[in-house]
Amino acid sequence: QVQLVESGGGLVQPGGSLRLSCAASGSGFSSYAMRWYRQAPGKERELVATITSAGGSTAYADSVKGRFTISRDNAKNTVYLQMNSLKSEDTAVYYCNALRNMYEYWGQGTQVTVSS
Repeated sequence: QVQLVESGGGLVQPGGSLRLSCAASGSGFSSYAMRWYRQAPGKERELVATITSAGGSTAYADSVKGRFTISRDNAKNTVYLQMNSLKSEDTAVYYCNALRNMYEYWGQGTQVTVSS
C-alpha cells in the first residue's frame, strides 16, 4: 500500500514556474514507476510525465515537452514535477500516480492555475 500526497500547486502568471512534489508513504516506493497526470475542467485526465522506478528513463506528453521535468528522490520517497514557461492551458488539477504491475495508487491532486 502506498499513500501519495501532492503539494506545490497554486496561482502563477503565464511564463512563470512551479515545482510540484508528491510525497509517498508506505513500502516499496523505489519499486514503483511514478507518473503525473492532470485534468482540466471538462476534459479527460491526461498523462503528463512518467519516470521509471530507478529514475533512469522519463517520458513526456508533447504538450509539455521541453517545459516540464519529472524527477524523483528515492531516499526521500518523493517525486517532483518542475514546470517552467507555464501557459494558461496548463491550468488543471495535477495528480501523482504510482504504478507497479497491477498495483496503482493516486494522490488527491493539487490545483495549478496559470492566469494573469
